[in-house]
Amino acid sequence: MFRLDREESLPLTAPMKFRTFGKGGEKVSEIGLGCWQLSGNAWGDLDEAKALEILAAAADAGVNFLDTADVYGTGRSEELIGKFLKSRPGSDFFIATKLGRTSDLYPDKYTEAGVRAALEASLQRLGVETISLVQLHCVPVEVLRQGDIFDWLRKLQAEGKIRHFGASVEDTAQASLCLAQDGLASLQIIFNIFRQTPETTILPAAKAKGIAIIVRLPLASGLLSGKFTKDTLFAENDHRNFNRDGQAFNVGETFAGIPFDKGVELADEMKHFVPESLTMVQMAQRWILDHDEVTVVIPGARTPAQARENASVSRLPELPESLHARLARYYKTEVEPFIRGTY
Repeated sequence: MFRLDREESLPLTAPMKFRTFGKGGEKVSEIGLGCWQLSGNAWGDLDEAKALEILAAAADAGVNFLDTADVYGTGRSEELIGKFLKSRPGSDFFIATKLGRTSDLYPDKYTEAGVRAALEASLQRLGVETISLVQLHCVPVEVLRQGDIFDWLRKLQAEGKIRHFGASVEDTAQASLCLAQDGLASLQIIFNIFRQTPETTILPAAKAKGIAIIVRLPLASGLLSGKFTKDTLFAENDHRNFNRDGQAFNVGETFAGIPFDKGVELADEMKHFVPESLTMVQMAQRWILDHDEVTVVIPGARTPAQARENASVSRLPELPESLHARLARYYKTEVEPFIRGTY
């Protein structure tokens, strides 16, 4: 089975395809860059120089969509993106950030003044006057149901501080509440070969309303790279260590909610499904892109080589229907019974 183990095995640039972001008409790269790892406190240590190299590698490969959050590294991820943007004057990046999980708001202290203050802080860290997209960051379902927080975002949009607003959600119930909100531009969801339920629930509903779909955790926290063994160890400050069983936040955010040892077994079995011309990483992300309801996939990257490999998925042909069918059967019979957490 073909594997890309050396950085020089990938081209320095890869043709990138673009998709329309919701109803706004803006074009975003179908492979973006998730920037949680730039926090330095959830995926292990990552120094500033390496973080900037990763951002540059992604951009040079055609990525224009960067996804971050104010809570990532207590603002560190946004600050690093801000530094990167200054190094690329005139570049047209679509910056998506999130708010609502910092301790001054979460879980039950949401106010209009608090949301405004969080947004102003993100603007300052990113060094921009307007943020392309601001997303509610997995806020409690009661807050979504009440709905006031959406009105506060609409005010910020009217003031020109944000172009679009959306929501990052954990399950179908949260997605349904958000889909009912006028002006919602996007939903960010967990969707991958190990978490296929949105295919028949969230995706059709979002498409019917013209709402963009942003896919996080496309590789199930790395399980779908096929590179882990049951003996793989993660740094103390890596969520794959400290949230393996949902100790810190929703278990679904780590390994798609699958117990690690079982996830390794499932991924090892799935290696037999990978076409000879692809890596497992490429197959997993191509599977997502083959769903035309998806607007952008936001894999993370801890090295420039990973950023380039992720970007290369955009130029790949669609997977055969027979492989999609095989993966659907595998998910239903072998994977789904082991998923924990709401979805």
